Amino acid sequence: MNVEVLDSNGIKVSEIALSEEIFGGEVKEHLFYEVVKMQLANRRSGTASTKTKGEVSGGGIKPWKQKGTGRARSGSIRSPLWRHGGTVFGPHPRDYSYKLPRKVMKDALRNALKLRASEGKMMVFDAINLAEPKTKAAIELLKRSNLVNALIVIEGDNKNLELAVRNLKDFQVQKVVGLNVYDILNYDTLVITRSALEKVEAMAQ
Repeated sequence: MNVEVLDSNGIKVSEIALSEEIFGGEVKEHLFYEVVKMQLANRRSGTASTKTKGEVSGGGIKPWKQKGTGRARSGSIRSPLWRHGGTVFGPHPRDYSYKLPRKVMKDALRNALKLRASEGKMMVFDAINLAEPKTKAAIELLKRSNLVNALIVIEGDNKNLELAVRNLKDFQVQKVVGLNVYDILNYDTLVITRSALEKVEAMAQ
């Protein structure tokens, strides 16, 4: 599979052949569910908390004697049955994170890249450079390439581009080391520089 390599104005300057090992074959979409579920679970703070009847303030004394009142036998005003009582089986702080096998993670990343390439939604740029970190300049560059929603993958630091794009809710700049399945699927188009693509191909093999 060949893709066009564009300059900063969105004009074709050359072509590049994609790795058959990564971009060839059928897309295994079932892997996306497992990996995205893991990523979202790992992002959970896990700080939700409730108090049991032993943790709610008050309730240190039996409200009335056991027998002779004609009322129900109560041992604490902080019973879960009472107003302001404790919570039964409520959430407590916990760690939701877990890991999938490295082979599954790598396979899912390959298939996410393959999906965008097969859909024609992967654009390769020779380089993406801005003279200054201005959002207006970034918008003009993206408009020239007819991009409205994209994940931009770069190799190494590109401070001007990172600062210029960070205020745009429909775009995200990400370095190769942080590339993941969730972000690839979360944006309509995958934009990647030529040097980043070479590193991604080496990483995904």
